[in-house]
Amino acid sequence: MQTHAALLTRVEQKFGVPRELIMAIWTMETDNGTGDMGKLPVIRTLATLAHDCRRSELFQAELIAALKILQRGDLPLRDLIGAYAGEIGQTQFLPSSYVKYGVDFDGNGRVDLRHSVPDVLASTANLLKVNGWHAGAPFGEGTENFQVMREWNRSETYRKTLVLFSEKLRE
Repeated sequence: MQTHAALLTRVEQKFGVPRELIMAIWTMETDNGTGDMGKLPVIRTLATLAHDCRRSELFQAELIAALKILQRGDLPLRDLIGAYAGEIGQTQFLPSSYVKYGVDFDGNGRVDLRHSVPDVLASTANLLKVNGWHAGAPFGEGTENFQVMREWNRSETYRKTLVLFSEKLRE
């Protein structure tokens, strides 16, 4: 948090999401971008999942979104690698979320959720803000913001973990 203090201040001011929560998400997902972001080719992975009858519609839409990421020039094909369900980048966005919530916060004209820490942190906060985050309001279990966090991850246990992690970072 000290390394990125100025950036976290800008993100918090623009999107209203506490720095501690942004850091908790970033740390949980990929150990602040230093951990496993996946090693699978996203296009091939999503094409395979789109053909699987269990959730074809979901993954067909994700495949189209991944192609939009390429078309927009956000990432070259060689960098479009991710986890087993096509999640991309330091906070593991599905391609549709990448397209919908991605923010070019470093000002280079593209959204890069693999290499650009400003883009990663701002996009993470933007996902929450767009889905109804209330700046300055609590986000523990039972609050509106806790429900907004469901857009990040539907698991209640995961969200409780993010809250606890955020509280520890505040100490």
